[in-house]
Amino acid sequence: MLLVWPSEAFAAPGLCTGPVCADAITRSAKNHWQLLLRLEDQQGHREKVVMDCKAGELSPMAGLVDRGYARALGLRLCRYVA
Repeated sequence: MLLVWPSEAFAAPGLCTGPVCADAITRSAKNHWQLLLRLEDQQGHREKVVMDCKAGELSPMAGLVDRGYARALGLRLCRYVA
């Protein structure tokens, strides 16, 4: 029997909206209304972004991952943790 310890390489994607998935979701220690997201799309682009749940904005506003799907995913996560 072969045992494989889970690691990031074998981790399944977290929550997805369209082609964008959030692999890691944490709440900001300083500002409880902000979520720190590690995003990945189907093309292999990866980014770390901050979702401001109060303002409904994603920061940075531009990047390799499609911001329309990334913002929709962020808003969805804000509803889950609120």
